Amino acid sequence: GREMKRLTLFALAITLIATVFAAKTPYQAVLQHSRIRGRARGPNVCAMQKIPGTDKKYFTNCKQWYHRKICALPLVNIYKTLGVIGATTTKMYSERANLQEEIEGPGSFTFFAPSNEAWAALPTEILDALVSNVNIELLNALHYHMINKRLTSDDLKHGALFPSMYQDFDVHIQHYSNGVVTVNCARLVKTDQHATNGIVHVVDRVITAITNNVNSLIDTDDDLDTLRTAVAAAGLTSLLENEGSYTIFAPTNEAFEKIPPETLTRILGDPVALKDLLNYHILKNLHCSESIVAGTPLETLQGTVLEVGCDGEEMTINGKAIVTQRDKIGTNGVIHYVNELLIPDSAKTLLELVEESVVTTASRLFKDAGLTDHLIGSEAVTLLAPLNDAFKDKSLAMTPDMKKLLRNHILKEKFSSKSLYHGQELETLGGLKLRVFVFRNSLCIENACIAAHDKNGRYANMFIVDQILAPPMGTVMDILKADDRFSTLVGIIQRAGLSELLNKKGTYTFFAPTNAAFNAMPRADLNKLMNPKELANLLRYHIGEEFLVSGAVTSHTRVTPLTGDKLELGTLNSTVYVNRVPVVETDLMATNGVVHAVDVIIKPLRKS
Repeated sequence: GREMKRLTLFALAITLIATVFAAKTPYQAVLQHSRIRGRARGPNVCAMQKIPGTDKKYFTNCKQWYHRKICALPLVNIYKTLGVIGATTTKMYSERANLQEEIEGPGSFTFFAPSNEAWAALPTEILDALVSNVNIELLNALHYHMINKRLTSDDLKHGALFPSMYQDFDVHIQHYSNGVVTVNCARLVKTDQHATNGIVHVVDRVITAITNNVNSLIDTDDDLDTLRTAVAAAGLTSLLENEGSYTIFAPTNEAFEKIPPETLTRILGDPVALKDLLNYHILKNLHCSESIVAGTPLETLQGTVLEVGCDGEEMTINGKAIVTQRDKIGTNGVIHYVNELLIPDSAKTLLELVEESVVTTASRLFKDAGLTDHLIGSEAVTLLAPLNDAFKDKSLAMTPDMKKLLRNHILKEKFSSKSLYHGQELETLGGLKLRVFVFRNSLCIENACIAAHDKNGRYANMFIVDQILAPPMGTVMDILKADDRFSTLVGIIQRAGLSELLNKKGTYTFFAPTNAAFNAMPRADLNKLMNPKELANLLRYHIGEEFLVSGAVTSHTRVTPLTGDKLELGTLNSTVYVNRVPVVETDLMATNGVVHAVDVIIKPLRKS
């Protein structure tokens, strides 16, 4: 090892000295020597040292460094290069088609050479047709893989077209941001193999000339009959005939047949929904299947995205392997066949949105309450759908009260949560006015806070919320009086002279001690409360001056009580805590605030 080290240092020293005298970089010096050594083999030839078992090659100036054991890898012509890089089938067919002479001779060509596997994958009948007419068919096919100038992979720009050597028919280049380069959707698997008379790129498919736009590809395939009718009905024919570089996920006849007939009839009879449906199958950019190496959200003409990915060899859309045929390429785009229809939310009824989402309990209850007509019609409404957890420990019996409550979960207009503002009033089908509250991290309608992205349907929208709505039943005082658990508190409020405050307009948050809280108080503390001033102070410490529902509480929420201190709130396992006291029931809504019940009197936290 030491001998080797000394040699390396010696070599370095020599290089440095050489550099100083020649004022060339070591690389230039080596390159120059390498050219001199390669000169006997022809122009543009360098001596190369290849490291066995890797793709690494070095220019070498062949001094003592390698003990003169040098293998020069001079460039050879394209025909010979095909052999060197292992594209032996292409080499054999080039000979049979009498192309050998051309690719051995002078010129500067780019050859997209199909790998041996690419030829093996070609359907037998196509291969037979080529091989049975080598002078015309096979030669034309090979010429289509050639361009009459040298193009490195860097020269192959995204969206570029180059005339091939077969009647100048264009080849279509895509050069994706993830580094994948394709020609007519065939992937370059080995790039930039230089030859004396050009350059070779190995591709993983045999490519054929592209002559039709995507609309005529759809027109001429019986498997896409329904799609063709739908495209014409939606007025999209001209889009698919014009310039562009689209990706179309083309639903086969089978895909349309899987849809319930009434849904299909409704969409086909509704130009707006139909156009949205079809545009949802078209990506803005051209994506060959081989450009997809991981799940990527890709934008559709409908405006939302499809998650396109891969699962092993399969191409997936929104996680499903529904692509049956890939990379049918036209002059203005590429078609991948799908055996399932992709229906965007914007083409769905409210009922379809509800039935497909996570709110299964709400879905069942709305139907049981006889509200289906509002969910399937063209009414512009907004449905507030509580998560399944909201119904835990609740009676789901369909009483008249439950029916009324569910009607109040449907708002009379189509809203987007992004356009709601603090203090806004929303009217329900049941005639109630619900208040909107905007908090730092939450947007709530009364006690129900929005828990997911809006679902925007054809006519109506759905907000998924974290709780069943509890519209206000009166003032804070009314609520306390109507609930036996607060009888002691009501008496104390009256003694402290605070009833008027809790009846007037406001935005109070009352952490209301139950009878159990007062019963648990130590005697000494109870005695202090004989003084009305002490009493009022204790109560005022439990009343926040800003409105706060449980869904808006985070671990950093602070509430300022009427006494001016700070109450610290937090949540753990969906229980809200105030100064570490658990709230036993949240969100008793009032017209002038909200009541949260506590079973312990809240005290200031000791500063630790």
